[in-house]
Amino acid sequence: MIRQRVAPGLGILAVVLGAARLAGAADPRLIEAQKLYNSTNYEHSLNVLQAIQPKDGAVFELMGRDYYMQADYRRATDVLEKAVQMDPFNAEYALWSGRAWGRRAETSSPFTAPAYASKARQYLEKSVQLNPTNLDAQSDLFEYYLDAPGFLGGGLDKAEATAERMTQISPADGQWAEAKLAEKRKESRTAEAHLRRAVELAPQQVGKIIDLARFLMKQGRYQEAEQSFERADKVAPNSPRVVYARACVYVEANRNLDVARELLKRYMTMDLQPDDPPKAQAAKLLREAHGG
Repeated sequence: MIRQRVAPGLGILAVVLGAARLAGAADPRLIEAQKLYNSTNYEHSLNVLQAIQPKDGAVFELMGRDYYMQADYRRATDVLEKAVQMDPFNAEYALWSGRAWGRRAETSSPFTAPAYASKARQYLEKSVQLNPTNLDAQSDLFEYYLDAPGFLGGGLDKAEATAERMTQISPADGQWAEAKLAEKRKESRTAEAHLRRAVELAPQQVGKIIDLARFLMKQGRYQEAEQSFERADKVAPNSPRVVYARACVYVEANRNLDVARELLKRYMTMDLQPDDPPKAQAAKLLREAHGG
């Protein structure tokens, strides 16, 4: 656990907020809502949470994640802001606020997107500052720095520094970050070497194998990509993540579309977790595979 510095005069407030969080955590309705969220039943989770009065930071944070998963990013940012206000030293609240503002930026007009993107960066940086060992926050911040232009606080120099921090936390994820940097620089051979090293360091992490397969498919090395997907299937049999990723790369490459359609139909029947792409996203990809 990382101990956070409390600003002068906020000690009593921090104690009060901590007690409120513990009280909220003991509420059986919050536990029920979390279970519904874990089973991707976001609408019912929201219904349970909306009935809780008064709401604490934990309730607002879970509501924000529910809205986020439903792609309602405006409501997500609204309630996540409330969570952060109630507990400004909570790294997870800041992380999800950053994610929500990032998605809101991606889906908004060119006039509002820059302001939303800046908010995303500020919250991600805050999350990393509050908990430097949180790999999810470091990874999200890395991708922001990698993709955002300099006037929005992005840049390869910042991405490189974040990749170094990721390496200290997880060498495999550091290799993944180095691969993304190499791809950005159009250094395909270097990127592949880092991706393969990531798989060597974390052979049971199916996401690393999927990343390599996706890279090989983009390079037109279809047989090697198929071999990587077969390896992913062995590591995680019947994994929704593998099923969706395989269908996705087929559609992106405009190959094996019949297989892609069958994979997506299968995905639509599988039990998902919040980390899996939503079924609405799979349905959209299925329409694309049909040429619609």
